[in-house]
Amino acid sequence: MPVEILSPREIERMRRAGQCAAATLREVGARLRVGVSTADIDRWVRADTAARGARPSQLGYRGFPAAVCTSRNAVVCHGIPSEAERLGDGDIVNVDVTSELDGFHGDTSMTFVIGEASPEARHVVEVARRCRDAGVAEVRDGARLGDVGAAIAALAAREGCGVVEAFGGHGIGRRMHMEPHVAHTGVRGAGLRLKAGMAITIEPMVTLGRPDIRQLDDGWTIVTADGRWTAQFEHTVLVTKGGCEVLTA
Repeated sequence: MPVEILSPREIERMRRAGQCAAATLREVGARLRVGVSTADIDRWVRADTAARGARPSQLGYRGFPAAVCTSRNAVVCHGIPSEAERLGDGDIVNVDVTSELDGFHGDTSMTFVIGEASPEARHVVEVARRCRDAGVAEVRDGARLGDVGAAIAALAAREGCGVVEAFGGHGIGRRMHMEPHVAHTGVRGAGLRLKAGMAITIEPMVTLGRPDIRQLDDGWTIVTADGRWTAQFEHTVLVTKGGCEVLTA
């Protein structure tokens, strides 16, 4: 399937969707503290998204039962909010928000540190943020997707961390998940050539241990196979002639 090139009018709608998702993530992130349940996070995302005139893209997607993914400690991605799961002192939790506004989607996530986390936990969070930014820095008209993955993998390796290969970023626009697949490992000069007007997500999942994963019995939650902690950061990015525009800044 060809990769969609957005028109100027569509780009403006993508900007609004991206800023909507980013604003919800900021609002919810500011409320996180010890004792908050991941079900509280889901309720806050639903309310804030609705207040902005948008819809949570994840709600009901392929049967997903919540409006947000809440991935805590050793959960790599797709964590399901629960009344029973409460944030503890020293936890880290990724909150992944996707908002549909006026027919377009904005997708963003951050990993938050709750209370006084260990040096190891803070390390994986910081490396994940830097890996996302290293990937974003490679995006420009004419670059290859392999350049993005190579930059992320090289930084993670220098910091003694792993990068999950089973999941990656994706194209985004009128649908939450579109072509192309954006791998977070790769070879420079290889892969699809990026063109101005493409919108993609960059969302590396970085691990303290090996990047091997397993799925829990709920059919959604992905955890590290070795039980070590993991962090993720995500932006929706527009390819431009001069580089890129981060739509979820």
